[in-house]
Amino acid sequence: MTHAQAADRFTADIDRTTWHDETLWFVRQKRDRMAYQLPEWEQLRELASQIKNHALSRLDEYLEEFEKNAQANGVKVHWAADAREHNQIVLDILRQHGAKRLVKSKSMLTEECHLNPFLEQNGVEVVDTDLGERIIQLNEETPSHIVLPAIHLKKEDVGDIFHKHLGTPAGESNPQFLTESARQHLRRHFVAADAALSGVNFAIAETGGFVVCTNEGNADLGVTLAPVHIASMGIEKIIPKLEHLGVYTRLLARSATGQLSTTYTSHFHKPRPGQELHIVIVDNGRTTQLGRPDFRASLKCIRCGACMNTCPVYRRSGGHSYNYTVPGPIGSILSPNVDLRKHSTLPFASTLCGSCSDVCPVKIDIHVQLYKWRQIIGEQKEMPAGKRVGMKALARVLARPKLYARLGKAARRVLAATPYALSHNGTINPWAIARELPEPPKQSFREWYAANAK
Repeated sequence: MTHAQAADRFTADIDRTTWHDETLWFVRQKRDRMAYQLPEWEQLRELASQIKNHALSRLDEYLEEFEKNAQANGVKVHWAADAREHNQIVLDILRQHGAKRLVKSKSMLTEECHLNPFLEQNGVEVVDTDLGERIIQLNEETPSHIVLPAIHLKKEDVGDIFHKHLGTPAGESNPQFLTESARQHLRRHFVAADAALSGVNFAIAETGGFVVCTNEGNADLGVTLAPVHIASMGIEKIIPKLEHLGVYTRLLARSATGQLSTTYTSHFHKPRPGQELHIVIVDNGRTTQLGRPDFRASLKCIRCGACMNTCPVYRRSGGHSYNYTVPGPIGSILSPNVDLRKHSTLPFASTLCGSCSDVCPVKIDIHVQLYKWRQIIGEQKEMPAGKRVGMKALARVLARPKLYARLGKAARRVLAATPYALSHNGTINPWAIARELPEPPKQSFREWYAANAK
């Protein structure tokens, strides 16, 4: 299913589409207010970008340094080439400890690896403890946003889900009540867990430690109580030194949710007494992306979601329409690297307005990379046949100014003579469903200029 086809399902509910759009734009506006409060905001973005550029240029060295220092701290380090290896490593660790109950904090990497269904198939109970993640887990859905995983659901939807699975009163939609119900529900899972898994926001090569940023404290509670802590980390999460961390913590929450900082910024360096701490470092296609000069910068992403909050296409089509773990503009760059044919429509799910690049805290040239993917998709003939034929025909017309002028004049005459009901028929002209077709001018700019130039 193409992005456009999947988006049609979401946009069929006009009220929900409008609400989704306005909610994410509200988050974008919060981001702007926080950014404007810092006179050094652009300098921070540039510094963050350059640190990431440097780290990626020496990624192998910094990963080895991180491993060495983490092991010296008593941490057990594992390497996974792909999702299959990552999942098997996690399962092997759980089996070594006889663990049957796992509590997870938010981790897009484990979503990418489809860890939950793999563990469940192997007899492990997995409970996501982030509120949004728990909501969609109960509803048997995937996240629609990397920071706000249940943003596509309204409080009334959450009330129905909790009534079905947690036994809350039917029709209850008070956010405070629902949150407290989730807290009570999760508390027993925290206490009973045999192991806990967290993601990694930043890993510091210099110290061998890593940082997890959350707003709910669920990651801290899970890994503190459990006898085994497993941290899943993509290779791109590395930064060279501890002094660099403050650059990213100042940018992350401001870009993501318009906060000064995340409520909890937790540092992990070594296992607490009596606990085991494991870090699984995962590639899963990242080195392939690293080897693509045009797309290497996408690995600088710190998963703030700002590009999604600002994107007019994402806001109006919903995260599930992308059919990829990371949706939105940045996901449309990452997904063709994984499967070009399956995700060939995603780079076209953009206006190329550049707003995503403007808000990116590490200055990834997102809209430029989307355009470059379009070129590759065209060269490899992975776009629909009708579009390929149309683009070739258009290229020939645009390369011949006289032919372009003649066809333009003919088109203006045809449009002027076409009845409004026909030109704005949504079946014949889907473009006009949400747009007003302007009245065609009587002459082109070239004709006007030739008549008026002095």
